[in-house]
Amino acid sequence: MTTPVQTEADLTTIMKIIPHRYPFLLVDKVRDVVARESAVGIKNVTFNEPHFQGHFPGAPIMPGVTIVEAMAQTAAVLVGLSVGFGERAPLVYFMSIDKAKFRRKVVPGDVLELHVTVKRGSTRIWKFEGVAKVDGQIAAEAEFAAMIDASTQAAE
Repeated sequence: MTTPVQTEADLTTIMKIIPHRYPFLLVDKVRDVVARESAVGIKNVTFNEPHFQGHFPGAPIMPGVTIVEAMAQTAAVLVGLSVGFGERAPLVYFMSIDKAKFRRKVVPGDVLELHVTVKRGSTRIWKFEGVAKVDGQIAAEAEFAAMIDASTQAAE
């Protein structure tokens, strides 16, 4: 009998699956996980994040690249839950980012929903579609691929 996949991940679980930490941990929670299919990450955007000091002073906007990274971190958690990454998960690396579009500013106070769908998943290579939303409006979208490197593991 197989163990059912968790349908959500809190911050403690996220930190067991991916190696990112402050100031580069860009997802606070993952919910609605359907193994090998989809998940929704949640990022509570606050003014205290370091990128807002310079992007832009007086008019803080979350950089598009960090939105795409937040989608990728959500995807890594989805993969980790789907394949059963344990305490020492292998590292996952970006391979490509395609069709990235930015449609709405993301600012402090926003709750960013990171909708990630698996387009293709194998042992090592995974491809995803991501859509980031704020209040139901699309803020960004992209397709991206990642590689699981089982020969390396995140440091403890």
